[in-house]
This record gives sequence, C-alpha cells and structure tokens, in this order.
Amino acid sequence: MNTQNSATPKPIIEGNDALGARKYDLILVALENKIGTLTLYNPSHLNCLNHHLMEELTEALGLLERHGATVIIIRATSGSRVWSAGHDINELPAPRRDPLSYSDPLEILLRGVQDCPVPVIAMVEGSVWGGACDLCCSCDMVIASDKATFAMTPAKIGIPYNPSGLMHFVNHIGLNKAKEMFYTAQPVSAQEAHNNGFVNDIVPADQLEAFTYKRAAHIAANAPLAVRAIKAQFRLLTRGALIDAETAEHIQGIRRSVYDSEDYAEGIRAFKEKRPPQFTGK
Repeated sequence: MNTQNSATPKPIIEGNDALGARKYDLILVALENKIGTLTLYNPSHLNCLNHHLMEELTEALGLLERHGATVIIIRATSGSRVWSAGHDINELPAPRRDPLSYSDPLEILLRGVQDCPVPVIAMVEGSVWGGACDLCCSCDMVIASDKATFAMTPAKIGIPYNPSGLMHFVNHIGLNKAKEMFYTAQPVSAQEAHNNGFVNDIVPADQLEAFTYKRAAHIAANAPLAVRAIKAQFRLLTRGALIDAETAEHIQGIRRSVYDSEDYAEGIRAFKEKRPPQFTGK
C-alpha cells in the first residue's frame, strides 16, 4: 500500500476537479484508498492549536468523510519533534471569561473528532502538550512513536480544565492516572501512556507511518456501515451517567472561581513574558 509522502499528501480529487479549491493554510489534506489524512502543518508555531488551525481541522474532518473516507489519520509531518504544543496561549480569553466554554474552537474540534462518523486515528511522533493531548484522547486510537511524550499542562498556567475534558481522560486511563497527569503536568512517556491505555501501539519512528496506514487499511477494508454503527455506539455508551442540574452549576461555580482569579491572569502573563509564574492561590 502507498503510505504517502509525509510532507505532501495527495490532494483530494473528485472527478477531474480538485476539491482543494478550498485551500487550507495550516493543514494538509489527502484522501487515498478511503484513508483520509490531516497533517498539522504549522511547524514555525509548533503546530499549536490556534483558532484558525482548529477550524480548518474541524472543517476538513467533514470534508474527508463526505468524500468517501472510511478512516481518518491526524498526524504531523515526518520527523516532527513536537506533534502539537497545544492550545495557543495567546488566544486564551482575559480573566473572568471561561477559557474552555462549550463554543470554544477546541471544544468544537474535540466534539467533531468524537462525533465524526468514521474512526479517527492520532499518529503521534514527538511531544504532545495540553489541549493537543485532549485531541489525541478524543481520537478512536493513538499510535505513537517510541519517543513520543504526552503532557496535560493546564495547571502550569492556571487553567481550570472543563468536565468533559476530565472525563475523556478518566474514561481512557482511569481516575488515579488522570489525576496524576493533571496534578503534576509532567510529560508521560509513550511506554507509560501505553501501559495506562492511552496509547494503543508504540512503534519505532521509522516504522510509524507504515504501521499506522496498515492499521487504517484494515479498518477501511471492513463494512463501513458496521464500523460507523459501532463507533456511534461506543460514543453513546461512554458518555457516562447524567449529572443533576445542581451538580452542573456547582462544577461551573468551581471553575469560575479559577478563571476569575489573579492566578489565572498571572499564568497567562508569565507565559507571554517567558518566566515562571508566581502563583499566590488568590
């Protein structure tokens, strides 16, 4: 099977017309043998999840699915040291606004991946930070190189992560390991992530592409309606138990006390000034 060139996947073609009439700025889009590929392509900013890139990913997921993709791979270019540096801190809102509201582009992207009718595979080479970790967690599978690392870093900046994001990790790796990742904000090796169930497979970097596309080909060879139905059921079954309105209000009140705080403002200032934050707990 053709595993495609890492930096220049083939454009989507419909008949004789390149659907690439829609030009993307920060991602590369390809479709071959029913396997769609979305390549993060903003290396000068470490593939950070700025609003523009996330909106392009969300749109391209739907584009690929509508044009026959039965499985989609999200990846960086071959040899990347950073898969994605996570949410663009410069685009976080000022204090007293929820940094991860339901309508935030990151939340829209994560729901787009989870609700995508076809399986989505994260092919990870390099380090993954913050919201990009949640993007991997939202995919149906994670296949990582043996040098990949994963770090969930909101506590380093003072961001109160949201309930849906926390539940992604609890569902994947269990409550205690999720607490460890969020409380310490330290990178987790590919091996530990595999042991926790966050990563499906660890592959040497020089075999990562071939392995991932072979896995995608196995999915693409199966009955597409059956695969779609199974994914939809997994999505519904893992949404968890409903919480009552009072608990939902309580959670939002807890989070609001953080994004209204001086620590939240200090975390953003420190990041922009490239210095360690001086948190006071106020």
